[in-house]
Amino acid sequence: MSEAVEGAPSEAPRPGLAMAPEAWLRVLAPVVIGLLVLGGWEWLVRAREIPPYILPGPIAIAQALVRDWGTLSASLLVTLKTTGLALLVAAALGLLLAVAFAQSRIVELSLFPYAVILQVTPIVAIAPLIIIWVNDVTLSLLICAWIVAFFPILSNTTVGLNSTDHNLLDLFRLYGASRWQVLWRLRLPTAMPFFLAGLRISGGLALIGAIVAEFVAGTGGNASGLAYRILEAGYQLQIPRMFAALVLVSGTGIAIFLALSLLSHLLLRRWHESAMGGGERR
Repeated sequence: MSEAVEGAPSEAPRPGLAMAPEAWLRVLAPVVIGLLVLGGWEWLVRAREIPPYILPGPIAIAQALVRDWGTLSASLLVTLKTTGLALLVAAALGLLLAVAFAQSRIVELSLFPYAVILQVTPIVAIAPLIIIWVNDVTLSLLICAWIVAFFPILSNTTVGLNSTDHNLLDLFRLYGASRWQVLWRLRLPTAMPFFLAGLRISGGLALIGAIVAEFVAGTGGNASGLAYRILEAGYQLQIPRMFAALVLVSGTGIAIFLALSLLSHLLLRRWHESAMGGGERR
């Protein structure tokens, strides 16, 4: 009996339990730093007796967020709608155009410089023109946000499609695979991590583009976004309310990044090294 016990293989540790300390560290370390910063901020405001119309403390900002939640949440939904639509359009057009670039070198050389022009042109400079040319305010905001979010997806996906292993390409051609089979079974899986990386970048950029466009448009009323609420609070010297709107903008950007990171992890965790947790880091 003892020999059977001694000869039995030892049970391997569960991956979930092995990753638990690292998972706790990922959550606790940022939380502790954030609490220390907020506590120091509140102490500085109270110790120096800084008036709230110059620099409100975290408690005053939280109170303003709760008090004006009805108005701010409605504006948040408007900004989220513009951001989500812009990101969706940027992802679809960026992927399709990147596939066209990968299939034809002439198409890439002809159109890629114009994509670069869109990227390097400041959205603040062209947003007033877009708002003037487009009669629909919602559509003009969507175009501005799309312009900002479009290029990272196009650029990253194009790099991914062109990074396919040439040995595998030769193997596919040796077996007589069609161009569609090469694209669907080889090039697109190779480009998937690049596409998702560009998507994570474009998520935050789409939000920035929507906010900047709302600043330029300056539209009020029920259909106004968070940028207008920031301007409105600034005009009325309601600085805690302004900071509350800024907290919503920052929180929305963080939520978008985390959601897209989770999507990337779910799609890549079973086959790509970037999401499989390999390697040791300290």
